[in-house]
Amino acid sequence: MSETRSDGDLLRAVAADGDRRAFEELYRRFAPWLTARLRGRCADPGIVDDVVQETFLAVWRGTAKYREDGDVAGWLWRIGSRRLIDALRGDGARGRLRQALARLRHREEVSAEDRVLAGVEHGDLAGALVRLSPELRAVLQATVVDGLTTREAAVLLGIPPGTVKTRAMRARKQLREALA
Repeated sequence: MSETRSDGDLLRAVAADGDRRAFEELYRRFAPWLTARLRGRCADPGIVDDVVQETFLAVWRGTAKYREDGDVAGWLWRIGSRRLIDALRGDGARGRLRQALARLRHREEVSAEDRVLAGVEHGDLAGALVRLSPELRAVLQATVVDGLTTREAAVLLGIPPGTVKTRAMRARKQLREALA
């Protein structure tokens, strides 16, 4: 019967020797857990599966460096969560091109958020935000604070894009009324 190696031992074997069996054991231990955690953040199983694969590919290739004193699960979570954010934001070449084109197309338009924030001089923005329902706050968090597109926010929140648009419109309306 073989001895069970620690997570750290497995990572060291993968990094030092390219030990395929160590990598496979690490994958079996953590891929289901990482998948479940990422699915709590993203409703699209295809994106989650891609992110899990990219996370373990970074481990295999050695592009992600593990500090010997850290928790392996936490380390894998940091890699996976960053890759999920990259995937949702479309940080690839195609995503950067789309963002550049969107900036050019809407350069002269003032966003609704900018109009609301410009109108707030003495209003209680924090209080108005707290009074929004959790669903409306979540949409504002994703679209305004995190800068995600409607489609990306829909994937993240697990709701249809039309619902994201409707909730964003309702949130803006409620904020305008509260700050008027």
